[in-house]
Amino acid sequence: MALPENSVVPARLVSSSCSLEKVLKCSCSFHGVPVPYVRWWMKGDILGIDGMDDSPQVTSIHLGPWTNTTISLAEMPEMGTSLLCEGKNTHGVYGMNIILMSIKSSLVTRTFINGFFQGLAYGSIATALIFLCLIPFIVKHIRRKLAKKIAVMKAERNTKGRECQGHNVDLKPEELEESIVMPSPESQRLVGTHCVCSLV
Repeated sequence: MALPENSVVPARLVSSSCSLEKVLKCSCSFHGVPVPYVRWWMKGDILGIDGMDDSPQVTSIHLGPWTNTTISLAEMPEMGTSLLCEGKNTHGVYGMNIILMSIKSSLVTRTFINGFFQGLAYGSIATALIFLCLIPFIVKHIRRKLAKKIAVMKAERNTKGRECQGHNVDLKPEELEESIVMPSPESQRLVGTHCVCSLV
C-alpha cells in the first residue's frame, strides 16, 4: 500500500516463523516508516555480527516500509533458549521472543518413549514364552491332583463296599435260622400216629 511521504509508522512485527531442515532457520517481518532495522538477540548477545566466524548467518531484505530478516543457527540451542527478534525505527521498538526447544531433548524423549514401548513388547513376549514353557508342568501338576482325588474316591468306595459285604455275611446265618422251622412235639406225634396207622 502507498503511504504519504510525511507519514510516520512505528516499527511493528507482521509475522514470524521457524523451521528445522539441515539448520534451524527463523524469520521475522517488520513494517514501519522509516524502514525498521532488525536485530537478533540470544542470551543478551547480538547475533549475526560481521567479522565473527562462529556467528549465525543473518540475511535481511528491505522492500519499501517492509523488512524481512532470517537467521540460520548451525548449532542447536539448549532447551528453553529465548531468541529475540527486534525491529526498531525512530518512532518505536517492537520485539518478539521465540522460545526454542532443543532437538536433542526431543530426541532423548523420543528415545525414552520408544525404549519404554519396546520394553513393554519384549516383556510381554518373554512372559508369554515363560507361560508356554510352564504349561506342561502345570498340566502335570493338575493331573497329579486329579489322580490323587480319584485314588481317594476309589479307596472310599472300596471301604464302603467291604462294610456292606460284612453286613451281608452277618445277616445270612440269621436268615437261615429264621427259615428253619423246627417241628413241635404235637406235629411229631401226629406224624408218628399217622405213620403207625399207615403201616397197620
